[in-house]
Amino acid sequence: MSHLASFDWSAILPFVAIGFAAQLVDGALGMAFGVVCNVLLVGILGLPPARSSANIHIVEVFTTAASGISHALAGNIDRKLFLRLLLPGIIGGVTGAYVLINLDGDVVKPYILGYLVAIGVYLLARGILFPPKAAKPKVVEPLALVGGFLDAVGGGGWGPVVTSNLLVQGVEPRRVIGTVSAVEFFLTITVSATFIYHLGMEAFALATVGLIVGGVAAAPFGAVIAKRVSTRVLLILVGVVLIATSGYGFVRAMM
Repeated sequence: MSHLASFDWSAILPFVAIGFAAQLVDGALGMAFGVVCNVLLVGILGLPPARSSANIHIVEVFTTAASGISHALAGNIDRKLFLRLLLPGIIGGVTGAYVLINLDGDVVKPYILGYLVAIGVYLLARGILFPPKAAKPKVVEPLALVGGFLDAVGGGGWGPVVTSNLLVQGVEPRRVIGTVSAVEFFLTITVSATFIYHLGMEAFALATVGLIVGGVAAAPFGAVIAKRVSTRVLLILVGVVLIATSGYGFVRAMM
């Protein structure tokens, strides 16, 4: 951090823009920060995948904190749902982090992405064809356990897995998005700490600082969007983002 003064701040602007765009999507829809960042960093800016992943994991500690606070201030968090997601999500995340040390997450990645594309199609059709009805979630703890595990193993997946499945169960979108985003902060800290303990701490890089600045700046806007946009529109947007990001990842994984 002592080298921040020597940074080329003009070079940091693309990373600020990417962090802002990714967090705007994630804060509004409860998913896709890592996916959007990864696509733009690797596909557009040409960063090596390993460096991109390391930057994203560090950045998410800051962006999820800002997003959780923003959603709390906007009144988007369901406290009961938060508590039901928290502990199983952390357990799944820590377990996934340990497993990833000895397992290639790419083996199961195509199956996960294919499943998320199918969920995206369902949510898109539901948002367009069927008026959404509010309902209490029946499956929460197992969903959080699986979501936390897949997030650690696959380098992302907490938002797409947990948010999409809670929406399928009929929970109010803004409550789902706010609550899942708030829990993700604790999940990210736990998973990051587990990786750092076993693999060591990556030094802060120019990309990391830019992503943090952009992501934290966008967090309040995402929370406002989630609160003000209608349930039907949010379902459609979540479906589109799931299909686009997971479909892109599925095609890359199969190549």
